[in-house]
Amino acid sequence: MRNIAVAVGGQSIRLLELLGGLSQLTYETVSCAFTPPFNLRELIRQVDHIGVKSISIAGVAAVFTGLVLALQTAYGLSRFGAKAYVGIIVSLSMVRELGPVLTALLVGGRVGSGITAELGSMRVTEQIDAMRAMGANPIKKLVVPRVLSAMLVLPLLTVMADILGILGGMVISRYEFQVDYQLYYNTVTRNLTVADIVSGLGKTVVFGFIIAIVGCYRGLETVGGTEGLGRATTATVVTSAIAVIISDFFLTKFFWWLEGW
Repeated sequence: MRNIAVAVGGQSIRLLELLGGLSQLTYETVSCAFTPPFNLRELIRQVDHIGVKSISIAGVAAVFTGLVLALQTAYGLSRFGAKAYVGIIVSLSMVRELGPVLTALLVGGRVGSGITAELGSMRVTEQIDAMRAMGANPIKKLVVPRVLSAMLVLPLLTVMADILGILGGMVISRYEFQVDYQLYYNTVTRNLTVADIVSGLGKTVVFGFIIAIVGCYRGLETVGGTEGLGRATTATVVTSAIAVIISDFFLTKFFWWLEGW
């Protein structure tokens, strides 16, 4: 029992340290983000690195998610003679849930680990300490552009993923279950509302912030050389994925409350 208590206590302390460190870094990032000067060149570079280079992985995942979702949905609905409604289910599932979450998990695994590896290598080689010694603010130069770019590009990647997933569902519905293109298109456009789109895209802004801030925190707190850098990179992927899934539940409840209100 003593060993269990010690283990639980240690995990609780580490969790509180993580939450405290993330809160402090969030405060410093928000403060620096609204303080001039603004480094637009670095922001554009990070948008290219985080967003443009993630198009392929987000697009491929979205297309095959739409294909599988339509295949399974149409198979179930065909038992009740309701194959015409497959477009509604695919579009709502992609726009409200699957598109934002899958994009965040896949892009977060790539982007978060990359941010941690980059900042962690700068930390273990004392480049960040050198920046502070020269009077530069590493939060403003390193963290702010990455956080802002992640919050900017993740909704755009999600829009692309939603469109590709819905189109993938259209293709599989037509060639596997003979659902007419026009019928599929009409069911999607008539039942998909602005509230559905806003709820999905609104979550991705928070997901982008979580992914970037966790990656930056783990990178800045890296210790132990290359071995510590490997541990930090792994911890970033796990932490960001769990945080995205947990926050998705509360954000979904929040948007449901807004729609009901």
